Amino acid sequence: MTPPPPLLTRPWDGNRLTFVTLLAILTPLMASIVAHGSARLSALALALVLSALWHLAFTKLRKRPPELGGIVTAMIFVTLVPATVPLWQQGVAVSFGLVMGDLIFGGRGRGFVSPAAVSLAFLLFSFPVDAARTTDTASALAALAGGALLVIAGILSWRLVIGFCVAVAACASLWPVPTIWPSWPSATLILGLVFLIGDPVAAACTNAGRWLYGFLAGGLLVLLAHAGGDILSSVVFAALLAAIFAPLIDQGVIWANIRRRARRLRNV
Repeated sequence: MTPPPPLLTRPWDGNRLTFVTLLAILTPLMASIVAHGSARLSALALALVLSALWHLAFTKLRKRPPELGGIVTAMIFVTLVPATVPLWQQGVAVSFGLVMGDLIFGGRGRGFVSPAAVSLAFLLFSFPVDAARTTDTASALAALAGGALLVIAGILSWRLVIGFCVAVAACASLWPVPTIWPSWPSATLILGLVFLIGDPVAAACTNAGRWLYGFLAGGLLVLLAHAGGDILSSVVFAALLAAIFAPLIDQGVIWANIRRRARRLRNV
């Protein structure tokens, strides 16, 4: 029997995407653990255990093979959640995000929002969270490295990233962000762009749609900042709101392409 090819040379599937995303989030997570110590390790252990339990339960119900996407969701959540949040609140939030943002739709790739963003949004809505400003340069550099890996792998769209940055820069120059925000770019902002807004499941999937999606997310970020949101809540809710419009953006791009081709054929 011919052995299977190495993971990185196989055709893209859910497990390979999960593996590459795990590599990308690993460095920011390690930087966060170094910065916050045992609190992060306890949160990571809890999130991973809950992810395994919820995935096992849904695997048994649906009689499907296990998936690894919950590991990445747990790691992204732990990397972004404030270290001061009690463990029981983190457990409730990550469980809600795993179930309502992912597993209830059938697993990774079948939903339309980032489960990590759903977890963080539930936490911010339900509990008093002190999302303190962060100036951790190591975490910011680690987040940039993770984002670069995802762009090279084709998981994170460079069009989306450029569209987001242009929209944020344009809106912030006309309407400066509040002084409660840290100096740009912060680790939270980069992590939110790379792993929440840039989640390939939640983002637009057409090339033109990715530009528009990035512009929309960047504009929403600045708008939410002026509505009184700290950097974490602004990034999280910008990711969720943009994801809701992503299917409509893609459909609009497809419709425009069909109309343009129809006109071209009529003119032949």
